[in-house]
Amino acid sequence: MTTKKVEIVVSPKPAHFVGDGFRVHNFIPGASGLDMKRMDPFIMLDYNSKFHFNGSEKPRGVGVHPHRGFETVTIAYQGKVEHHDSSGGGGIIGQGDVQWMTAARGVLHKEYHEREWSKTGGIFQMVQLWVNLPAQDKMSKPKYQAIKNSDMKIVDLKENGFIEVIAGEYAGNKGPANTFTPVHMMNAKLKSGGKADFNFPAHFNTAALVIEGSIIVNGNEKAKTDQLVLFENKGEGFTIEASEDAVVLIISGEPINEPIVPHGPFVMNTREEIMQAFEDFNTGKFGYLED
Repeated sequence: MTTKKVEIVVSPKPAHFVGDGFRVHNFIPGASGLDMKRMDPFIMLDYNSKFHFNGSEKPRGVGVHPHRGFETVTIAYQGKVEHHDSSGGGGIIGQGDVQWMTAARGVLHKEYHEREWSKTGGIFQMVQLWVNLPAQDKMSKPKYQAIKNSDMKIVDLKENGFIEVIAGEYAGNKGPANTFTPVHMMNAKLKSGGKADFNFPAHFNTAALVIEGSIIVNGNEKAKTDQLVLFENKGEGFTIEASEDAVVLIISGEPINEPIVPHGPFVMNTREEIMQAFEDFNTGKFGYLED
C-alpha cells in the first residue's frame, strides 16, 4: 500500500447565509481546486461552522425549494434540524444524527431549526453534502434514510478514540447508509495524540474536514479547525493524528465520470434535462409541500 498524499489544505471562504438559519462556508464547488468534476461524486459541501443563534419563537431556516438528480446528506454536530419533503419524509435531525435524502426524480423540501431548540437557541454546527447520482438513477423514486447516531457503526480505537461509520466501511465495519455508488463517509473522533489509519482506492476522491481541534496528516501536513484537506488521487493509505482532541469528517467516493450539468437545485447530465426539470417543477410534478 502506498501513501495517499495531501494535495492542498483549504481554509474556509467567508460565510454566507442560506435562508436565515444556516451560516455556511462553501467548500464544494466554491473553493479553488474543489470543483464538481474534481470532487465527483461530491458536488456540494456547505459547512456551518460553530455559530450562536439567539432564541426565536419562529424557527429560522430555508423555505420550500426543489431538488432533482442527487442526494442531500445533512450531518448535525450541534443543534437540531427539522425537515419535511413532498414525498412524505420528515423528522428531526438531532445532535450527531444524519439525514440522507435521495431527491432523485424530484422532491420539494424545507429545513429549519427544530422548534423547541429554536426557542432557546445556542451553538449550531452542521455539514450538508450533495452526493451525485448516476444517470440511470437520477429519475428513480425519491427515498429517505434517517440515521440516528446510535445506528452508526462505532469502531473503537481504544486510547486513540473512535470512528463513527455513516456510509461505506472502515476496517471492514460497514455503516448503515445505502448508497447508489461506492461512498465512504465517517467521523473520526480522536483524543489528543490519537491516531487513525485510513485506506481508500487511489482513484477515489477523498477529503477530510476538521470539525473540531487540529490534526497532522501523514506526519507532516497540519490542518486546523474549519480547514479541509484534499488528497491526491495517488496512493491508498493515510494517517491522521490529533494535535488536540479532534473531530474530522472523512469522505471518499468513486467518481461517476458522467457529464455534470448543474443549475440551482437541479443537477443533471444535459442542458435539456435541466430544462425538463424546471418544466416539471413549474407544472407541479414535484408534488406539494406547504411553506
